[in-house]
Amino acid sequence: MVDTVGTQVGAGHEPVAAPRPLPLGVSVLAALAGGGALLLAFPPYGLWWLAPVGVALLAAAAHRRRLRGGAGVGALAGLALFLPMLSWTNLHTGSLPWLLLSGLQAGYLALLGLATALVSPVVDRWRWSWPVVTGLLWVAQEALRDRTPFGGFPWGRLAFSQADAPLVRWAVLGGAPLVTFVAALAGGFLVAAGFWAVRRWRAGTPGWPAVTGAVAGAVAVVLLGLLVPLGNTAGGDTATVAIIQGNVPRLGLDFNAQRRAVLENHANATIDLAARVRTGAAQQPDLVVWPENASDVDPLRDSTAAAEITAAADAIGAPILVGAVLLGPGPGQVRNTGLLWLPGSGPDQDQMYFKRHPVPFAEYIPMRNIARKVSKEVDRVRSDFVAGTRPGVVHAGGITLGDVICFEVAYDEVVRDTVTGGAQLLVVQTNNATFDEAEARQQMAMVQLRAVEHGREALMASTVGVSGFVGADGRVIGATGFNTPAVVVRQVHLGNTRTVATRVGLWPEVVLVGLAVATLVVAVVTRRRRVVSVNGPVVDGGDPEPAGTADTEER
Repeated sequence: MVDTVGTQVGAGHEPVAAPRPLPLGVSVLAALAGGGALLLAFPPYGLWWLAPVGVALLAAAAHRRRLRGGAGVGALAGLALFLPMLSWTNLHTGSLPWLLLSGLQAGYLALLGLATALVSPVVDRWRWSWPVVTGLLWVAQEALRDRTPFGGFPWGRLAFSQADAPLVRWAVLGGAPLVTFVAALAGGFLVAAGFWAVRRWRAGTPGWPAVTGAVAGAVAVVLLGLLVPLGNTAGGDTATVAIIQGNVPRLGLDFNAQRRAVLENHANATIDLAARVRTGAAQQPDLVVWPENASDVDPLRDSTAAAEITAAADAIGAPILVGAVLLGPGPGQVRNTGLLWLPGSGPDQDQMYFKRHPVPFAEYIPMRNIARKVSKEVDRVRSDFVAGTRPGVVHAGGITLGDVICFEVAYDEVVRDTVTGGAQLLVVQTNNATFDEAEARQQMAMVQLRAVEHGREALMASTVGVSGFVGADGRVIGATGFNTPAVVVRQVHLGNTRTVATRVGLWPEVVLVGLAVATLVVAVVTRRRRVVSVNGPVVDGGDPEPAGTADTEER
């Protein structure tokens, strides 16, 4: 396919069209615009329809560039996306961690740009493959980014921009990887439409049927999501659940220094709810959920903290899932825990969840001596959090909870393991006191996708907001404000069925990544054939391209 027409003399002295990338300046602008469009697709902006546009702009910027050029425009798009998206990481720790994390995440989009440049001969030869190849490369990029290094950082996955879009329903069939694939597939249709339009315009021939068909394909991919049936929790058992958002005296890293006050805020808010229940102003909850870090004083070792939680549980007459930090198991170690506290009897140590995926460089410091040479801020983390080994399945009376803590909601298998373990309600305990409202709303979007993916109602309980319930259709109900105390009580449906995504687990991602790898292999072979062909490679449906054209592409 030829979109930027140039004339060269072939072996038969016939003028032939040589493929060219977009001019370098245009590619740079397209990459930056693509990163900006992707950013606006995520909360707090929520312009989800811009995600396919951002995908298309990045694909156009990298198409037919040399590999290093593709990597370069991918990196620019990544920086345009992640620098503002992750700006909440520099609110209280300075700019260096923010810049390092943003640069690392942008590096994965650089790999995506390189891969996009690499597969250019494939999509040029088989034009129909462009949307599919674009989707496959996005899934492969995210699969790598979600796992490396140190367990990965899935923030900013394309799927998480679609929590309020029709595309989120695809999660029922294949989870976040499938949502990413269909969103990028729509972007692939758009970039194909753009290149076809330019090609026909330059050639002076009408090509609107093909262009219109490609745009229609993008729209169809989005609208088809509306036809995907959601998981159904209606008609099952119900329970009344209360979320306690106790707030903190002040935002910032010193929330740990305020830990007594934070615990008192949550205990007092629960006791106040109990008073309202007695007067009939509020429903009696079957379960109360406190957020992560509600008790950073170990209540299993500190009698004062234990007495405060016991007073709250006895007053409300219901179990409390307490977000607590427990000392141990070894010296200098702690565990981030969801601990069930029962009225009348106190902590049920058989019903505890230890966070399985602590955040590197925030909850523990890998290679501390080396990390300290980069930034002394690592010494703020005085005790390393130890990872748990069991899924967060917590039995609270007649309710089986699927508990995950904070950023764990971004990891597919951590959430799925709770559902396959019997969870009827998804619970996300989080602490956003060191971040901002944008981060909290981005996290809530992940909860929305998980609810749809597994056909489970869900909730997010935060120290400072945003807290709220999420229906199995992904709708947020009773969302609280940020940096304010709040209590939300709601009757929830308890799910027992399993969606296709829950049953198949990793397989959709495995298949899509496998197809992406196969595509890259085909691309490598195709590029080699172009270089070694004596008469020049074949482009645009059979026209010979002069040998060496591949080496004349702009960077």
